[in-house]
Amino acid sequence: MEYQVLTPALVAEFEAVVGTQHVLTAHRVEADVYATYGRDHTEDLHFAPEVVVRPANAEEVSAIVRLCHEHRIPVTARGAGTGLSGGALPIHNGLVLSTERLNRILQIDERNLQATVEPGVVNEVFQNAVKEVGLFYPPDPASKGSCFLGGNLAHSSGGPKAVKYGTTRDYVLNLQVVLPTGEIIWTAANTLKNSTGYNLTQLMVGSEGTLGIITKVVFRLLPYPQHNILMLVPFRQEAQAAEAVSAVFRAGIVPSGMEFMEREAIAWSSDYLKIPLALPDDIMAHLLIELDGQDLEQLYKEAEQVYAVLEHYDVGEILLADTATQKEELWKIRRNIGNSVRYNSVYKEEDTVVPRAELPMLLKGVKEIGARYGFKSVCYGHAGDGNLHVNIIRGELTDEQWNVGLRQPITEIFELCVKLGGTISGEHGIGLVQKGYVGIALKEANLNLMRGIKQVFDPHGIMNPGKIF
Repeated sequence: MEYQVLTPALVAEFEAVVGTQHVLTAHRVEADVYATYGRDHTEDLHFAPEVVVRPANAEEVSAIVRLCHEHRIPVTARGAGTGLSGGALPIHNGLVLSTERLNRILQIDERNLQATVEPGVVNEVFQNAVKEVGLFYPPDPASKGSCFLGGNLAHSSGGPKAVKYGTTRDYVLNLQVVLPTGEIIWTAANTLKNSTGYNLTQLMVGSEGTLGIITKVVFRLLPYPQHNILMLVPFRQEAQAAEAVSAVFRAGIVPSGMEFMEREAIAWSSDYLKIPLALPDDIMAHLLIELDGQDLEQLYKEAEQVYAVLEHYDVGEILLADTATQKEELWKIRRNIGNSVRYNSVYKEEDTVVPRAELPMLLKGVKEIGARYGFKSVCYGHAGDGNLHVNIIRGELTDEQWNVGLRQPITEIFELCVKLGGTISGEHGIGLVQKGYVGIALKEANLNLMRGIKQVFDPHGIMNPGKIF
């Protein structure tokens, strides 16, 4: 696909749509500010956009996209830049369309347990707003304090509570979308049931900005769970921690969170946050288990059942968090593992996922592959739904080993995932850095169908080019 270079005349047209102050170029703003629009949290990659445009509503998005369609300018939609697959990186330069000004909670419909929001709303801000009226939006990525809902939609993000409540896609009723031609559509209706035609809503969720730009979202909500119990369970063997996950579910318990952290993951994060945490020398891994609901007495009964399951494993002293502060600190440690790894080393994060009962085999395989190829990994993740984040640490690896030598072991990790019935991404998406591996998980027939869909939506190939395929 051939793209055109931006001209001063076209930049002037963008300015006429959104105002001069919302059209950013390299010579207009400080270098470090402008550079942020060319990177995200994926490794150390950076691609400089030719221009950044910050529209304020769907009509402005439509006008900008229409101009780009007419002039063959690549468009990369961007949220908060917390992605881990390079999905928001403008690898063909062109125009970055920032959704930071599309940041309004338009309506919270308490009668129907729904809310209408724009994509630039921060996840946690939205969660807190609906909580104030007794409602609950469960999807809670580790970066919930900074990530935008639009980015969550782009990748169908999950988070700890996905194990009980599902991922972002499970809460989307309807979307307003600007198509690559500039046309504005709604994908469905604000109803819990809808069997009217193809499901364009779910097609857009997880499409990583390659089919259009989401400008409004209608979410379904739940009543807020009034009580929760949180326990930190230390294991003397990593494999047993992974095995216990499936055992808890087989006992009839569905936790609202079930997180795996190997020793180094929890140690690095607690040190990074300066939160003291006792880690006996013989403890190799932890599970962070949360139960929630409306009936505290029932939760204590479920906790007793969890304890009964854990009696069959070699565990240390279980910590039952007894204050809101202690619960907050434990969750803070879990949510900051990624930041602590980033603080300690350059790394590559692989977002593996398998059926939860296969988690022990995945963990064992990852460590065996690392030993064969000479790299260290720090593993953690959403054990309750089989989603293991494998952080490969650069350490002393040479440039050649890091940039080329890791391709084969990463391939083997993904092949193992597929062999175990899983796939190569649970919540981070394919984006840029995983697209070379997508053929491991998807057959050519699947990919051709996806390419065909992309062609129908985006005949000029301007929307987030170079991603997924």
